[in-house]
Amino acid sequence: MTSGLWELVLKGVWTTVQLLVFSALLAAAVSFAVGIARTHRMWAVRFLAGVYTEVFRGTSALVMIFWVFFVLPVAFGWQLVPLWAGTLALGLTYGAYGSEIVRGALAAVDPAQREGGVALGFSSWQRLRLVSLPQAVPEMIPPFSNLLVELLKGTALVSVMGMGDLTFSANLVRLALQQSAEIYTWVLVIYFVIAFVLTRLMRGLEKRLKAGVGKSAVPEPVRTDGPAPKTRVGVSGGGVA
Repeated sequence: MTSGLWELVLKGVWTTVQLLVFSALLAAAVSFAVGIARTHRMWAVRFLAGVYTEVFRGTSALVMIFWVFFVLPVAFGWQLVPLWAGTLALGLTYGAYGSEIVRGALAAVDPAQREGGVALGFSSWQRLRLVSLPQAVPEMIPPFSNLLVELLKGTALVSVMGMGDLTFSANLVRLALQQSAEIYTWVLVIYFVIAFVLTRLMRGLEKRLKAGVGKSAVPEPVRTDGPAPKTRVGVSGGGVA
């Protein structure tokens, strides 16, 4: 490929990275907000959070992109540029999947830990912030890593809006060269490299977070030669030990 075509591909990579970062930030915010709401003691809050989760998990991300970019301006008069339309559609869609990760991780925290927080007189917010989240967040990292890779692959859908992401740029190069094998092979390699870097970064984050609460990123073998350790009630490492 000529230098001009490579420059077009590199611009597409940069656009894809921007879209990935913005939509991942939105998806993370939605995941925690909705996931925590799914565990709220008020049924109305849980119901509304559940409706959001089911609606966005049950609709196509591609159709959601079409709806945000083409229907939203007609219905409400809000015209978004392709980058922000893609960010909104992907962030809300993948945030619905992420909310289930948050809800499941919070539900998996040992009830004795929360009961210890109650015994110490913590409010519900303090129990969430000091007990549940420090222990749940490290467990969220592996599924969030998978979801982030899925989000990366989902960014290719924005090419239907004419947005100059990696997939759209690759298609332009294909038309210019009148061949598909070389350019699409390079696109596969680029997506793989980005995904590999993301998984390495998330694995490093997982190790750091688990070290902060006294856990290992590699599960320890179950001991069968002695009694299980006793549970202590107290605050240690951001949680109740």
